[in-house]
Amino acid sequence: MEPGHWPSEHSDALRDYFLKGLSYAEIGREINARFGTAYTRNAVAGRVKRLGLVGVARVTSPPIAPSLPGETCLLSAHRPALPNLMLPPKSAMKPAAQVKLRCVGVQPRLISFAELAAGDCRYPYGGDRDGEEITFCGHPRQPGSSYCTPHARLTRRSGVAPARAAGPVVLRLVFAA
Repeated sequence: MEPGHWPSEHSDALRDYFLKGLSYAEIGREINARFGTAYTRNAVAGRVKRLGLVGVARVTSPPIAPSLPGETCLLSAHRPALPNLMLPPKSAMKPAAQVKLRCVGVQPRLISFAELAAGDCRYPYGGDRDGEEITFCGHPRQPGSSYCTPHARLTRRSGVAPARAAGPVVLRLVFAA
């Protein structure tokens, strides 16, 4: 395995082979034969990425016409390059629009997890920054939900009923003999 440093002549050869449409494995074989190195396919792929060649248009061979039964088909030495799927869409590069948060008219009690009672709202507050304690609303929760009425409205889309009705859970203990 070669060290992480690529001499400039190796990088130039890599760039030339890449733009000709060779695969990473083919590029590695060509460079290894030319310079007596031992670059792997993955080393070539990493170097292509570090050189910023990902997404650069490559020369591709013309598409192969389908052959009729009985005819021989000549395959090209170089396979056509596939469109680069590693770049995000241009819309992802734009900063996201500021989202307006919904507000509820409830003043949370901000109690810790250890202080929560069985009927308290479990809507979390805090914990956004490292080391910040997470506290909970703590107001009485509505039946069939983990949240008080204002927080339950925040967590559900408007007009959508819950997928299943909450009911009592019956547990049966089974002892093995």
